[in-house]
Amino acid sequence: MKLDEAKQQFITTWGAMGSNWGVNRTMAQLHALMLISNEPLSTEDIMAQLNISRGNANMNIRALIDWGLVEKLHKLGERKEFFQAEKDLWKVATRIAKERRKRELAPILDALDDLRDINDSDADPNDIKKFTKQMDDLEGFTGRVDDLLERLVRADEHWFLGIATRLLKK
Repeated sequence: MKLDEAKQQFITTWGAMGSNWGVNRTMAQLHALMLISNEPLSTEDIMAQLNISRGNANMNIRALIDWGLVEKLHKLGERKEFFQAEKDLWKVATRIAKERRKRELAPILDALDDLRDINDSDADPNDIKKFTKQMDDLEGFTGRVDDLLERLVRADEHWFLGIATRLLKK
C-alpha cells in the first residue's frame, strides 16, 4: 500500500470510528488528518485535503479546540492561522474521556437525581418505590462509571494499566 493510500484509509477509518462514538464524521476525519500531518495545517489545507467547505472546516476545528484536541498556532510572517493536533494518544484519550464525562455523564446524573423526587398521591406507592429503586440503581452504576472516568482523567498511564490489568484478572 502506498503512503497516500494508507493516509486516506486512516482518515476514513478514524472518521467512521468517530461516528460510532457519537462524534461527527467530518470532525473525526479532520482530527485524523491533523494526527498524521507532520506540520500544522491551515484551514485552506484542511479544506483541500478533505474536500470540505470553509464553514464545515471552521466549525469542526473550533469543536476540536473546545475538546482540547487541537491548538491554534501562528507562524512568523504568515497571516493565516494554523492548527495542530495533540499527538500524545494518552492525552487524547484522557481529554476525550473528560469531555464525554462532562457532556454525557454529568447531565444523566443530574437527571437521575431529580427523577427520584416523586410527590404523586395518585400513584401506587409500590410503583413509586420500584421506580425510585431503578433510578437509584441507574445512578449507582452511572456514578461508578463517572468515578472511573474521573480517575482515568487524573491518572497517568502506568496507574491506568495497573487498574486495567487487575480488572481483566477478575
